[in-house]
Amino acid sequence: MLLIYAAVLFAIGALGGLAMAIRAFKAQSIPVPLAALHGVLVASGLVLLIVAALLGQVGHAGTIALVVLIVAALGGFYLLSFHVRKQQHPRTVIVVHALVALVGFLILLAAIVQSGRG
Repeated sequence: MLLIYAAVLFAIGALGGLAMAIRAFKAQSIPVPLAALHGVLVASGLVLLIVAALLGQVGHAGTIALVVLIVAALGGFYLLSFHVRKQQHPRTVIVVHALVALVGFLILLAAIVQSGRG
């Protein structure tokens, strides 16, 4: 069940990420509450995924998803640094961050399907 809960948190968090990306590409400011909510949701999903990995519930695909999503999180922290400095977010980094997160999420979904139990 931890994998399913993690996937739900990632999916909801991704909606916030999409809203932020749209605002960034329109050169609009990104509201702090939206950025914070996105961060809290995906960080919570990552924590659940780490716990599942420590409990041996993820399998090979789940481990790959975890690594990919950690890389996406590092990209998110890099983007956060622009937010904190009140600078425009680099569009290329936004796209790469989103694509890496999407790949990690899809691998996580595959891990859930493979495990047959979540």
